[in-house]
Parts: sequence; C-alpha cells; structure tokens
Amino acid sequence: MKNLILILLTILTFVSCGNAEKQSVEAVIDSNNEASIIEMRSDLVTQQQDIQAKLALLDAKLSELNPEEKIPLITTFTAIQENFQHYLELQGRVETKQNIVLMPEMGGILTHMYVKNGEKVTKGQLLARIDDGGMGQQLAQMQIQSELAKTTFERQERLWKQKIGSEIQYLQAKSNFEGQQRAVNQMEIQVAKTGVRAPFSGTIDNVITEQGSVVSPGQTPLLRIVNLRNMYIKTDVPETYISSVTKGQQVYVSFPVLGKSLDAQIRQAGNFINPNNRTFKIEIDVPNTDNLIKPNLTARLRINDYTNENALLIPQNIISENAQGEQYIYVLKNIDNNKAQAQKVIIKTGETQGDVIEVLEGLNDGDQIINEGARSVEDGQSVRIITY
Repeated sequence: MKNLILILLTILTFVSCGNAEKQSVEAVIDSNNEASIIEMRSDLVTQQQDIQAKLALLDAKLSELNPEEKIPLITTFTAIQENFQHYLELQGRVETKQNIVLMPEMGGILTHMYVKNGEKVTKGQLLARIDDGGMGQQLAQMQIQSELAKTTFERQERLWKQKIGSEIQYLQAKSNFEGQQRAVNQMEIQVAKTGVRAPFSGTIDNVITEQGSVVSPGQTPLLRIVNLRNMYIKTDVPETYISSVTKGQQVYVSFPVLGKSLDAQIRQAGNFINPNNRTFKIEIDVPNTDNLIKPNLTARLRINDYTNENALLIPQNIISENAQGEQYIYVLKNIDNNKAQAQKVIIKTGETQGDVIEVLEGLNDGDQIINEGARSVEDGQSVRIITY
C-alpha cells in the first residue's frame, strides 16, 4: 500500500513539474537563446528516460502480482468425423454435332433459296436450288433414249424366247438398254446435286448467300442449319484425374449467363492424353427442352471426384509450417475449466474444399483444436479458453 502511495505522489509531482516546464519551455523559446534551448531539451530527454524506466518497473511488478495477464486468450472447436466431398471445378463449352454450314456440290447460279432465317426444316427437305446448266434437258433426252432401248430389248427378248432371231441381236439389245439405264442414273445423280437438302432436322440459323449469287462447289457457304436437341458440353480434364473422372459419373452443371443449373452425366471420357497440355477430353449430355442453351455457351462444371465419409476437417488458416516443411496445429491438453495447455501436433493433410482441409494423420476424433489465437501460442504454453 505504501508503495502505491509513493507511486501516485511521484506521478503527481511529474504532472505539476510538467506544467512548470511547459511555461519554462515557452519562455526559453521566446528568449531566442540557442544555449538555453539546448540545455532545456537535454533536461527533458533525461526526464523522459527516467519516466520510461520507472514505468517498466511498474509493469514488471504488476505482472508479478497478476501472472495470468500474460496468458493468451484462445477459442477452440472439436474435431468431429463428418462426410467430406471434394469437387473438381472446370469450365466447358456447349457444342452440338448437328451445327453445320451447307455448301453446294455443284457450281453455278443460285436460282432459288426456299428457306429463311429461323425456319424449321426436316431431314431431306429441299432448301436451295442451283442452275443445272442444261443437265435437266440432257437427262430428259437420255430418259427418252432409255425408254426406246427398253422397248427394243423387250421385243428382242420375246423373239429370242420364241427362237426367232439370233442370240447376238438379243445380247446387243440388252447391253444397249443396260447402258442407257446406267447413263440415266449417273445423270440423275448429277442433277440431284443442284438441289441442297437438309442433312438433319433443325432450324435455319443463318442464310449466308442470297438468291442469284454465283456459287462454287465446296467453297461458297450457303446457309447454317442447327439442331439444339442433341447438345453436349466438352472440356479438358487434367490427367491426374483420369481414374476419378469416368464415364457415367454425375456432374453439376451451371450456366452463369442464363442463371440456370442442372444435373447431368458424363457420356464419354477420352482415352487419349494430349501431350501438349496433359489433359483428356470428356463429353457431358445436356438436355435442352426449352432451347435456351446455345452452341459455344460457357458452362461451369462440378464433378465429385473424392468422398470420405469419416473425414476430420479443419480451417486452412490455423495451419502453420516449420522449417522442415511439416504442417502443424495446436490442440489442448490438461483442460481444467477454462484453462488448458497448448500442444503442437504435426499433421498430414489431404484434399481441400473451400476454406477447409482434410486431415489424414496426427488428429483424433474429439480433439480440442485451437482456432482463434492459433498463431500466437507456443508448444506447452498455458492458455485461457473464451467462449462466445
């Protein structure tokens, strides 16, 4: 008690001296005397050092009287086995095999375009016509000649069956008729190439070349036809997941632009590793009942590639690492009410998901783990547990 009274008197003395010194400092400054100012500054520095030394003595005494003031405050949580699912997150692109640009097989003038943008068409429907350059008239003439050759052959055949005429006449008639038929068939194929037909049912997405234009075979794009029913997502998967990402696996798919998500399935997993980026391709079926999903649309994929039903999970931010590269955390030992002892535990970690990480070794079910304050304690140090 006497020591405290002396301390208070000392502090009051310094405060009163401070007021006098403040006036003295102002007077010395007003005097503009360099020697006086230097002397006053030196005295104040000495007094400051003396005060700091006495404050240090006071703090030491207070720590001695109340040693628990230095015990760090921490919060804890209990390690509990729980189901842990790790998800591989990828980005993919929507594609369809029924999305093509049609080009002519014959060159010439585009005489007719029978469809327009947005029109639905069926497989085999005639979409456009190219000038045949007179091949239609040639075909008609050849068909007439073929009919004549047919009539001649039929008559010669009847005569031959009646043993009238020579065999050579019969064979010549037959050969002439068959030759005319083959010629007609060849010409019909050529004429058919002047018509552009739909290879599958779908929608005309874009009429590229207008009627009356001159087109070249295999070079001039005429129109684009798209079918939005058989859509799929294609993406690349790192080779490290080749055993965990397989055909038939469920995938959670989301389309950020549409604000839409759905559950899908991997329909194909590639067997070839691309040597350039060490990935393999997968394809995912995408139902498109409302036709909102379009080719080249960006999709986000979440694939459950790992599951542990009895995992011990901890926040990643409580893990530290020593000079040997080992990871460690602190658990509580000798718990007595709100007091305990911190113990460093070396751990081995596994997969991460978000802010948590799986602990494979070094931790037991039911252990009390230091959460807040984990980076301010030391091995064997006493700690105080606070609760919220």
